[in-house]
Amino acid sequence: MGEAKRRKATGAPPPPRQKNRKPLVIGIGVIVLVFVAIGVFFLTASPDPTSDELPVATPNAGPFPAELDRYGVSMGADDAPVVVREFADFQCPACARFAEASQQLKQQYVESGQVRFVYFDLPLQQHDNAMPAAQAARCAGDQGAYWEMHDMLFDMQTEWSGSGSPVDTFSRYANDLGLEERRFRRCMTTDLHLEEIEQSRRVAMQLRVTSTPTVLVDNIRLTRPGWGQLSAVVDRELADAQQ
Repeated sequence: MGEAKRRKATGAPPPPRQKNRKPLVIGIGVIVLVFVAIGVFFLTASPDPTSDELPVATPNAGPFPAELDRYGVSMGADDAPVVVREFADFQCPACARFAEASQQLKQQYVESGQVRFVYFDLPLQQHDNAMPAAQAARCAGDQGAYWEMHDMLFDMQTEWSGSGSPVDTFSRYANDLGLEERRFRRCMTTDLHLEEIEQSRRVAMQLRVTSTPTVLVDNIRLTRPGWGQLSAVVDRELADAQQ
């Protein structure tokens, strides 16, 4: 018996039609995307440099001991009015995210002579390849390509972080950068820069820096490392330096 005949014979009402939920699902998805976009905006937008929400130096904080900068790797003018220092681990995911902000810093402030940037190695014990990565950057620096390797390590972090042969992986990166691979590999296998990295880590311990990335603008520690807060604090410090 057909459905129409069955209803006519029994007087039963037709079964309820299922509603099309597709527009509802699409609508919820659009709302989620809007909230994500708003969240990204507030995390990356630069606050007003005069905002009371920006971090300040702790009470009675003295200037950063500039003599310690020799244990990091610097770029920018020696007489720049503002110095930004980062303590980081190449295998740290949060450090890889901050790397985008440090690249913007170089382009907008370091190259113009307004800021000097100092990178301190703080390889964490739980990251097996953090120390080899720090060595790879310094070995590349022997051939004038520290910052190129620095950026590549963060860009390719998901590829090498779980590598069982980091020397081979980093040697390939060195080759991609046009470096002399044999010299680079020898630097890596002889731990040529191990003591320098350990000195950098001791600086972090001296300053009680235990997490990465820890970012300082002069003697002010950022509470939310990212381009928004970083650029706002830098602008405030530059304005203060001009007074």
